[in-house]
Amino acid sequence: MNKILTLLSVLFIVFSSQAQVADNQKKVIEVSSLTEFRFYLNQDNVHVKLKAGNYQVDDAKKIRFFEITSNNSYYDLKDVRFMVDTKLFSRTDLIKSNDGNSMYCAIEISGNNVTLEGLYIETYGDTPGLQSKNKMFNIVGEDITLKNVELRTAGSSPWGYGYLYGIGGGSDVRKMNGIRVGYPAKNVKLLGCKVHMRAMGHAIFLQGSENTLIEGCEVDGLLRTTDAMLKETSGYGFDKNFYAAKGNYIEGTNVAEDGKILPGEIISLSEDGIRMYPDYNGHPTTNTTVKNCTVTQMRRGICTGLSTSGDMVIDCVVRDCVATGYNVGNADTLINCSADAKYGEAFCIAYNDAKNANVEMNILDSRNGIANNLLAKINGTGHNVVIKTEAPEFIPSTMAIKLSVWEGYGNFDENAKMHATNIKLDNQTSTEVITFKGTEKVDIKTKGKVRKATDSENLVNDSNRLKR
Repeated sequence: MNKILTLLSVLFIVFSSQAQVADNQKKVIEVSSLTEFRFYLNQDNVHVKLKAGNYQVDDAKKIRFFEITSNNSYYDLKDVRFMVDTKLFSRTDLIKSNDGNSMYCAIEISGNNVTLEGLYIETYGDTPGLQSKNKMFNIVGEDITLKNVELRTAGSSPWGYGYLYGIGGGSDVRKMNGIRVGYPAKNVKLLGCKVHMRAMGHAIFLQGSENTLIEGCEVDGLLRTTDAMLKETSGYGFDKNFYAAKGNYIEGTNVAEDGKILPGEIISLSEDGIRMYPDYNGHPTTNTTVKNCTVTQMRRGICTGLSTSGDMVIDCVVRDCVATGYNVGNADTLINCSADAKYGEAFCIAYNDAKNANVEMNILDSRNGIANNLLAKINGTGHNVVIKTEAPEFIPSTMAIKLSVWEGYGNFDENAKMHATNIKLDNQTSTEVITFKGTEKVDIKTKGKVRKATDSENLVNDSNRLKR
């Protein structure tokens, strides 16, 4: 009898547990319109599936067109396409946000433990926004996952000149960024997302977020030669008589001292592929991991250098970027990363105050590029750098690795003391290494030649401090 009672008790516990699990499982709520979909954006503990198909987004009530404020919810948007009219980004009647940030965006996620999966979203039209902060996604919640989402941006102005006429703020430029992860965001994951930049702006960028993982993501942009630009017979550049917003060096592109756009140069029509800003209103961007991502034809590929916390970049590939492939900063670690140097250096450790970066860089085919002979630049203190390539012919003989240089991206303080100290460089290529004034206590192992810069080269280098 006791055995029977014990068995019944066990069965009761098992069935009760199964019933409790079943009750806790979220019932899938299927909806077939944007009106129904919006209803569940502030509902906790829901699993919502929007019917596959194309949905035109041409109306909104707020400057954040869709606001997901729920907790513990999952939104299944596989095989769903949102087509967002750029006119919404210039509507003055939309309700402003109460977070002190006036930016317009298509989708904002501010809840906690939310997953959005499978959406294809694009902007259409050529109406520029009211301000330069326009974005497709703004993620400010905690434990948010964006999975297999694909974006195509359009609608920036002026289009076709990249950063030559400014990057927003007080300029005429009105951008259309891809994905922003910003304070107070924590533990955000971007998994398998794709961003096709067909507008001026960043593809993926972080401002004041903590513990962000960007994995398996792809970014691509477009390039344009200045030769093609100078052939225009109408348009924004033509109306400006092909004078850029400033002179000398502009984010990877050289113009004349008076700002005249020069032939033989190349620009990206967008900004950076994956970028960390140092902070948002005093809240630092910290602990970012970028893994197994690719960036193609952007201004900078993967830019961790502006965040000083030390970020991880693992198994990433950057191709055909104009300012630099990787902008490396303080305490950053790059493991098994690859880039070419067709249009800009494969990587740079640009800042004098950067310390203790670790870089493993494989140089991809850098032949048939234009307007660049810099393979890599190294400034700062205490870095450990390994440079290699699968084929020696990938690197043109005119290229060089340079230490303590103003050349290339970065170094905007003209009063800074340029230096490279306590650097360990293992150059497994035949590329020449040139050390400029300010290079001290370096340990260089190389297959190629190592030499000190000549007096004339040092003079040119010093003059570049005034050409930022």
